[in-house]
Amino acid sequence: MQLLEAKLHKIDRHNYRSYSSLRGEYHFVDFDFFIDITQADPYAPASRVRARRKWSLTDLEWLKEQSPDYQRAARDFIARQFAELAQQINEIQIDRPGQCIIDRTAVVFDDDALELRFRVDLPSDGRTIIAKKTLNLLTFTLPKIIRRATIARELPMEALKRHCETVEDQVALRKQLSDKGLMAFVADDSILPRLAGNSELPMPDAIPFVSPESLAVELVAPHRGKIRGMGVPKGITMIVGGGFHGKSTLLNAIESSVYDHIPGDGREYIVTDESATKIRAEDGRCVHQVDLTPYISNLPMGKDTSMFSTQNASGSTSQAAWLQESIESGANALLIDEDTSASNFMIRDERMQALIAKNDEPITPLVDRISLLRDQLGISVLLVMGGSGDYLDVADTVIQMHNYQALDVTEKAKAVIAEHPTRRQLEGSSEITRPRTRQLNRVAMKALLEDGKFRIQVKDKSSLRFGREYVDLQALEQVADSSQLHAVGWLWFQIAQNKGWEKNPSKAFETMLADDNWFRTMPNYGDIAKPRVIEVMAVLNRMRKAEFK
Repeated sequence: MQLLEAKLHKIDRHNYRSYSSLRGEYHFVDFDFFIDITQADPYAPASRVRARRKWSLTDLEWLKEQSPDYQRAARDFIARQFAELAQQINEIQIDRPGQCIIDRTAVVFDDDALELRFRVDLPSDGRTIIAKKTLNLLTFTLPKIIRRATIARELPMEALKRHCETVEDQVALRKQLSDKGLMAFVADDSILPRLAGNSELPMPDAIPFVSPESLAVELVAPHRGKIRGMGVPKGITMIVGGGFHGKSTLLNAIESSVYDHIPGDGREYIVTDESATKIRAEDGRCVHQVDLTPYISNLPMGKDTSMFSTQNASGSTSQAAWLQESIESGANALLIDEDTSASNFMIRDERMQALIAKNDEPITPLVDRISLLRDQLGISVLLVMGGSGDYLDVADTVIQMHNYQALDVTEKAKAVIAEHPTRRQLEGSSEITRPRTRQLNRVAMKALLEDGKFRIQVKDKSSLRFGREYVDLQALEQVADSSQLHAVGWLWFQIAQNKGWEKNPSKAFETMLADDNWFRTMPNYGDIAKPRVIEVMAVLNRMRKAEFK
């Protein structure tokens, strides 16, 4: 600490750039402090720092003996406590988690120490260093927060244990889905609605969810025990109902539950197949060498759809591409909301079939391919549908949402089918195959970085900068945290260091993320969070200068 004080006194009243002389390691009485990157000026992103405290000084060493999921939750809890303690100090920022508990680098457990990674805005008067204020921040205010966030007697231990046990419960529930023949599980008493369209907080006084008896199953959690709820079976499941009755709310709860949630979120006992992917229409996006022939063929002017590429996809081609890309990336379940889908990709009714001959229509709608996805590829589909009853013919399960409560209307749907048989004609072939695995040009990725001075930047969930290119990600609803995009950029950076073509990029990224120490090959930043391979590939598929073959 004395070294830090001496350096600060030396640069007092100097230009702000003199803060760069502070980079290095400093030893306090009970922790080590690292200043890794100093900001260039007061308006630049805050300086990156770390604090390491030996386990023997924390009384938290028992955490090292817990399961990887317990440890992930404990790191998440400590990051939240640090954020709470620092919330009144504008100069100190940590990557504060939201409602989801994701493996992130804000807190890291090593064999010998617990490490905090965060940012500090170094004080100034304009662009002049004020050493006294900085000294107070770094040697008085900050150490108090570090110590309180990393010692057992200052932490609410019962809340920490509940936090961690809730995560272990969710992981255990998710592992039971496949054996039970389910793609998702929604526990009784879950709170599905959110506070607002721009908030992930639960809505106060919302109606708790209750499973219809015919779909009720019991799963067993290691800490909570038996939990009753609605099982969403594998296969094709429709969610129907009137407007404003909770159809999309149920789908949103299920799509977000590929991740674990904090206690009190209302969704902490909703779990979904971790490969489940929500797809939608996305006009204007790029598509790279994707085989769209199961859904789109015979385009005007003889354009080939077996290796389809465009920089300006239509609604139908973008949704077809997203579906194929998701399966290529390992998705076993697809989530679809009619409201955000291309209508001509979803359905072509009997009147439109009569008006426009099949030879003049390049699109084979999903309704005619969805059963093949289930039967031949083992892909489950959960879709919200309010306007087309033709999907009733292929649905295995039909759930009606009424006043935010679920009703099993599968048998009623069968009666409707018998009373009102469809007269539309089945389109498309009787077979479907998995999309081909595309290869990625790693050299092109590296060239993008070199041209952009190795810039990997993320401001929010809507965009990732890689080199000079900005990738538009507004349609990716399942990205839970902007820090996941930061990890995506660094995963790309690693794969770009190799020459030639990557034969199977999904498998390569899966290998890179498989280990609990997946982040060790990345910079010592505190704002990196683990993404799913499906998200890594979804972002890559939207990079306009990416090269596939």
